[in-house]
Formats: sequence, C-alpha cells, structure tokens
Amino acid sequence: MIYADNAATTKMSEAAINTMISVMNDNYGNPSSLYSFGQKAKEILEEARNEVATLIGTANPREIIFTSGGSEADNQAIMSAAALGRKNGKMHIISSAFEHHAVLHTLERLKKEGFEITLLDVHEDGLVRPEEVKEAIRDDTALVTVMFANNEIGTVQPIREIGAICREKNVLFHTDAVQAIGHLPINVSEDNIDMLSASAHKFHGPKGVGFLYARKGIKLTNIIEGGAQEKGRRAGTENVPGIAAMATALKEACASLNENAEILKKHRDRLISALNEIPHSALNGDADNRLPGNVNFCFEGIEGESLLLLLDDKGIQASSGSACTSGSLDPSHVLLAIGRVHDVAHGSLRLSIGEDVSDEEIEYIISSVKEVVEYLRGFSPVWRDLMAGKTPFIL
Repeated sequence: MIYADNAATTKMSEAAINTMISVMNDNYGNPSSLYSFGQKAKEILEEARNEVATLIGTANPREIIFTSGGSEADNQAIMSAAALGRKNGKMHIISSAFEHHAVLHTLERLKKEGFEITLLDVHEDGLVRPEEVKEAIRDDTALVTVMFANNEIGTVQPIREIGAICREKNVLFHTDAVQAIGHLPINVSEDNIDMLSASAHKFHGPKGVGFLYARKGIKLTNIIEGGAQEKGRRAGTENVPGIAAMATALKEACASLNENAEILKKHRDRLISALNEIPHSALNGDADNRLPGNVNFCFEGIEGESLLLLLDDKGIQASSGSACTSGSLDPSHVLLAIGRVHDVAHGSLRLSIGEDVSDEEIEYIISSVKEVVEYLRGFSPVWRDLMAGKTPFIL
C-alpha cells in the first residue's frame, strides 16, 4: 500500500505512540486532583504546554489551550473574537472563500447573528492578496481569519504580511494552521499571529487532540462549559496521554522540518512535472507557494470518485479533497473558489505524500494515475463529446 493522503491524517510516530502508552500506563491520574498521583499527571500536562509554546516561537505557555482538535480551536478563536467585537460595536469579519468548513460554518452562524462577513477572493493561484485584506478592513472589523495553508490545494498564504496589516489596523488576526504546523516554520510573534489553531493528527500525533494559541490579553469565550480546567477557558478533564503524545510528535516534526521539506519538495515537483504531461489536466494552486507534500490536479472528462476507487485497487490511497466533505456529491468549494467549473472540479485528485515515500513509489503513482485516467476517458461519454468537438475543452 502507498499512503498518499497525509492531509487527511498522518500515521502516528513511534515516539508519539510510546509517549502515549507510557502516560496511559504509568500516569493516568486526573491532573486536577490534589494528591501526588494527580499532580504528576499535571506536571506532564504542563511540560507538554511548555514544549508546544516553544515550538511555535516565543509563545508563553499560558497562551496555549488544549482542545479536541483544529475544529474546536477554530470555533473558539472565531467566537471569542466575535464576542469581543460585539462588545465594542465591531460586527464585521474578514476571511477567505476557501477556508476549512470549521471556519466557514462558524462564520455562517455569526452571519445569522447579525455579523457581516467578507470572504476574500483567492484567485486562480489559490492565494490571498495582502493588499486586498488591507482594503477590506473597516473601522468595525473585529477579526481577520485566513488559513496558513489550504487543506485541499496546499497553497501557503502570506501570513506574516497579512498579520502585519492587522496589527497596524488594530484588528485581531487568527490563522487555521492545521495543515501547516509541523511542516512549515511558524513563529507566532514574527508572523504577527494573535490566535492559531492546530491538530495533532496532521503531524504524526494522535487524533482527537489539538490546541489553540491565543495571545495574552485576548479574552476567550468558552465553547465547552463545565469545570475550571485550562484556567477556566476549556472545561473537561484534559486528555493527558494525547496531549503528551502531541508534544512529542510536534517536537519530532519540527526537529526534522527542513530535512523533510527538501525530501517532499523533490517528490512533489516530480509528481507535478509528470502529471502535467497528461493532456487536458491542470495543477490546482500555485506551483511554488504550496505545502512541500501537496499535489492537487484536475483531469477533464473523468469523475474523481472513479479515479480514487481504481487507484485504491492499485494500492494507492489518495483523495479528491478534504476528508471532512468526502460524503458530499457537490464539487469542492476550494476548487470552485479558484475558478474551476463544476465539471472540471469533479475530476480532481489530491496526493499528499509523507516523508517516508520512496522514489519507486512516486514513479508507481505516476504510471498508475496516467493509466487510470486514460482508462476512464476511454469509456466516458463526456470525453467522447470533447474529443468529437461537440463540447469545447476547458483545460
């Protein structure tokens, strides 16, 4: 099997697994308990908090709130900024058209509550323009939220520049960094980030655990009410084994970040070059400003679902977009946002490779994709009409 869907989830690292098992076996106390066994669990919790804070730059450990993952962190960041905005008479929020649904659906909820939402264009290259952020900011803007790297097409946004504009305009800036952290260098201070969301299972940690960075001075609105855990900012007994494993995985990922990026870029660029040879195909998003391991293509005249199933038969695990929307028959909102028409967007393929992929596996992916695309086009009525000139090619 060749696993090429790391944007959906990654395999846990051995070090993270060992950390998790060790804590579950030996330090399973409740970190809120006052006796020594509970306090040992609390010590492990705070060590993980310190580690995570260090790995995202110059964050203070008190600025790290552990969550169940990126979606919860996104929700808490946006709802907190909205509550602060409402209090100060600021009812305008800026985001982009191709954010993760954890962001877009939260913004839809706020729209029903009276907020005005501006979704910026991401253009054909899948990039937000900082100058357009600046133009969109108004006196009543409460928040700008733009993802660090897109989960489908992998484009990396000019976060530092956007953050600087927000800082200049005294507007809170949140970034969903779920796809970026552990794969790209991040420094919340230098990048002018006020709030950042992360999820462990995207960088070889466990599922069901993540964190929110919220700069000191930002009052958070609770999404989960209950006890006083996380200094009253997120109720519920902390998942100490998962949190400790997340810190281990993130430390490991950051230690080999540059080395892994070079390996992945080599494989990524080989895939892009080879798949570009397929007639009437197109890379989605900018070729350079993208995650090291992300390749996303559209192939005209085929259905992405059929492509995935036949690749699966060949032992290649890939996707057509976000795992969070895999049950939907609608084309990707990300691909529509960059200007792909419905018929083309339906024929998409996302390959998100890991650093352990070999040269031989990359060549096998290339030959398999070419073979399957040709096979599917061979009996596609849409492709026959295109070839006969009955309908014009788009790509």
